[in-house]
Amino acid sequence: MPDNLTPEQRSYCMSRIKGKDTGLEMRVRSELHRRGFRFRKHVKELPGKPDVVFTKAKVAVFIDGDFWHGYRFPSWEHKVSDFWKQKIKKNRERDRRNHRKLKEMGWTVIRLWQHDLERDFQECIERIIAAVNEARSR
Repeated sequence: MPDNLTPEQRSYCMSRIKGKDTGLEMRVRSELHRRGFRFRKHVKELPGKPDVVFTKAKVAVFIDGDFWHGYRFPSWEHKVSDFWKQKIKKNRERDRRNHRKLKEMGWTVIRLWQHDLERDFQECIERIIAAVNEARSR
């Protein structure tokens, strides 16, 4: 399927998409802060610049959009143009690489998908809290 926008129009549309501080990220951070947890965000020294970072506990949290990070991508990749196939495949490869690097550095990595946060927000928050508490107890 060809792109029906000019390169300038596509560039403008893409520039409006937030890469960080999305609504879901802010909602997660707000809830964690409300519960008394303190963290850093988008730590550029870590692979992938995790969205939420508990430095002392070594817990990195990524909050991923279903489309951008290709949730169950093989089941729907035939529906997108070659441009998006390549873009999403690269995103997924980069996510795997960053996850592996963080694990090798001794970090606990939590990946929260958009649909999981929308379906059961509190359960996702509990996953983060459990990981942080477990790491602190070691």
